[in-house]
Amino acid sequence: MDSRICRVSYVVSVILAFFAVIASATTLRRAANPHWHSASATWYGSPNGDGSDGGACGYGTMVDVKPFRARVGAVSSALFKKGEGCGACYKVRCLDKTICSKRAVTIIVTDESPALTKGLVHFDLSGSAFGRMALSGRNINLRNRGKISIIYRKTPCKYPGQNIAFHVNVGSTAYWLSLLVEFEDGDGDIGSMQIREARSNQWLTMTHLWGANWCIIGGPLQGPFSIKLTTLTKRRTLSARDVIPSKWTPKATYTSRLNFLK
Repeated sequence: MDSRICRVSYVVSVILAFFAVIASATTLRRAANPHWHSASATWYGSPNGDGSDGGACGYGTMVDVKPFRARVGAVSSALFKKGEGCGACYKVRCLDKTICSKRAVTIIVTDESPALTKGLVHFDLSGSAFGRMALSGRNINLRNRGKISIIYRKTPCKYPGQNIAFHVNVGSTAYWLSLLVEFEDGDGDIGSMQIREARSNQWLTMTHLWGANWCIIGGPLQGPFSIKLTTLTKRRTLSARDVIPSKWTPKATYTSRLNFLK
């Protein structure tokens, strides 16, 4: 009897060792690609909807139309970065092979989400984006899981045919000017923003207000205005000369002739 128990114990230990090696190899393969990181994900809004209605980045109804539509997501504070992470793009992939495809979805940060697990990055995706990670015909089953484990990595934002635009926010005056940045290729995020008035060589530093909104107090400020952006991730700089005309108006959007990937 004792010898039989020993043999069974030996077989069990061999099987456990085998699976430990497999798990270790999987971990090593994943660690070999430093661009992918572990996180968790949920979804919100309607099952086939766009998720956020506006969101903490301030994009408003833009999240409901292309190129944002169905590609939006909220991220926890580590990626939201008090709003400076707004506009960044990430590839997100589900790990459960029984229900998920190998296809990663690309999302644009438009909102902030609480971290569901302390110390772990969390994504709260639109129902459409979440379902796209599933195997064909299994998107409902995946959404029924609620919370899943994922891996993610930052990816360049791409807005074909679009240049960086600046939306003048409601309430802006010649003494308080607030701008929302739209359609930023590449890093997508903003580390700093400066403005230059007409007939001036001096760049004035704008203040990060909230989300993707920046402002400057002074004045009276005189247009046309040139805007200089510096990305948060790679510190790339772009200057849009005289992008906002002298007779600008609140709620208007002014499109530059530039973008980071052009």
